[in-house]
Amino acid sequence: MSPRRRRGVQRNLTAYGFLCGALICFAIFSWYPIVREVLLSFQKTNFVGAPTWVGLDNFTTVIADPVFNDAWLNTAAFTLLALVVGYAVPFVIAIVLNELRHARAYLRFVVYLPVMLPPAAAVLLFKWFYDPGPGLFNQILHAAQLPGLSWLDSTDTALISLVLVSTWMNLGSGTLIYLAALQTIPGELYEAAELDGAGLFRRIRHITIPQTRLILLVMLLLQIIATMQVFIEPYLLTGGGPEDSTVTVAYLMYQYAFNFNNFGGGGALGLMLMLVLMVFSAIYLRVSREEAR
Repeated sequence: MSPRRRRGVQRNLTAYGFLCGALICFAIFSWYPIVREVLLSFQKTNFVGAPTWVGLDNFTTVIADPVFNDAWLNTAAFTLLALVVGYAVPFVIAIVLNELRHARAYLRFVVYLPVMLPPAAAVLLFKWFYDPGPGLFNQILHAAQLPGLSWLDSTDTALISLVLVSTWMNLGSGTLIYLAALQTIPGELYEAAELDGAGLFRRIRHITIPQTRLILLVMLLLQIIATMQVFIEPYLLTGGGPEDSTVTVAYLMYQYAFNFNNFGGGGALGLMLMLVLMVFSAIYLRVSREEAR
């Protein structure tokens, strides 16, 4: 074998070695849990003895649960509120940062800073902010001569409080993605619009939004997929309360598996959620494929 061919074989073996490592990691930490969850949704087991196949009994049990409908409604409401608040705000901030000429790098760092915090730490920080006594938000309201709110203890404000936490935690990622998309827009378009007398809002409407339409759609789908899996916020802040107003599908799945010791019921809920998310994932893949053309 010639030295050149030998080096080519070695490079290919190295590449396939790294590929096999990645496939093994995916198989262990991604594909196996998915297959195990599908099987678990049709079984009854406590992981001590052999599992028992129960068919659709787990699905019947969770659907008959009075909290089942509330969990899906809360998840849908959380997703819609997150889209109203968390979808528009990063785009607006990205537009503002894109218009700045000074301190842009520093402000990008400030905006991205919450993403670098561990999620549990960020959520617990907001738990103190929401405290009805010494909490920061109520102190601000009192300083403005306004009455304090029971942020996490009222059915009227608990869910939107979780949305605010989630928006703040994920604000940086969306802002930087939008900012990168805005910087790909040719400056000549804005210069021509300014010469025609177009103001800021007209430039955003007729140039910015059309030029970033695909990335806006992709981010919309990604945010729907992410927010429908919300778990850590209700788990750490409200425990699903008050009056089950913040119980989500992911949190109910956790309750079935680890509080009720019904792993089959948790698997059934997980499978339902996965099927719903697969629809949005398929749409996302199609949109991404169109964007790549």
